[in-house]
Amino acid sequence: MASELKIRPLGDKILIKVLEETQTTLGGIILPDSAREKPQKGEVVAVGTGRTLDNGNKEPMDVKVGETVLFAKYGGSDIKFEGTEYKILSIRDILGIIE
Repeated sequence: MASELKIRPLGDKILIKVLEETQTTLGGIILPDSAREKPQKGEVVAVGTGRTLDNGNKEPMDVKVGETVLFAKYGGSDIKFEGTEYKILSIRDILGIIE
């Protein structure tokens, strides 16, 4: 998918496809966009090469393409491409991997 976007994250950056949460409450009430929480879950689409350390080595990335991750609510930069929402985040904005 990253090859379709022609976006390659640099350094410790990660490209994530945002996964939308359900728009309906358990009672069946449909929530408007203004009432919904910002999504915090996404699928990793592309990963940078890692942060360059002071000694010149690259710090390995903890996430891989295809993994589903939780990320900081207001972290990263939003990108919209062909109707799909993406985020570019730093590795420090990733809170965990959903297994």
